[in-house]
Amino acid sequence: MVDRSSRLSRLSMHPRHPRESVFVGNPDLYRGDSHAVCSPYLRECVEAMEDCCDEARAVQEIIREGTYDLPRMARVLENERVFLLIDEKTVRRYKADLTDEIEPQINELIARAEKGLQVLLRRESVLQAKVEAAQSRPSSRTGVGVNTAGMSKLEVRRVQMLARQRERLEDELAALQKEVDDLELSQMKKR
Repeated sequence: MVDRSSRLSRLSMHPRHPRESVFVGNPDLYRGDSHAVCSPYLRECVEAMEDCCDEARAVQEIIREGTYDLPRMARVLENERVFLLIDEKTVRRYKADLTDEIEPQINELIARAEKGLQVLLRRESVLQAKVEAAQSRPSSRTGVGVNTAGMSKLEVRRVQMLARQRERLEDELAALQKEVDDLELSQMKKR
């Protein structure tokens, strides 16, 4: 196993002894004030700082121990297939549970699909009847089909006005029929 202390950064290593002085001689010679008094709490502050550094180092070691194997574990867990061996009894039990859970929903979806199919079949038959009726009668759009040769201008205008009124009413009837069909379809979807 590789020595973990070699992996620690230089800044995270807590020195166990005080650093050497940067002064060539006695540091007291370099003090500007020979009567300087240090705070009595300075030692406690230094000890508290050392405790914090020790705690930080311990936490860092714990984190490193927990994560040093992360790259290898990530490669192992990259696999898409994971095999788990279980007995047939457990498989049958889970299959039965899944069937009990899903079957009512599937039955409801089938019933809704059948109702929707019935609505569509009815619409198809209505549309087929409309097509047959439109093909069997003479086209109302091309003209009235009335011989206007012996009529006065007033009678011809009246016939044309009635023809336009008939066309408008047929359009309204078709729009109302479409609205009824849409309402039936939306009612089926709500169920």
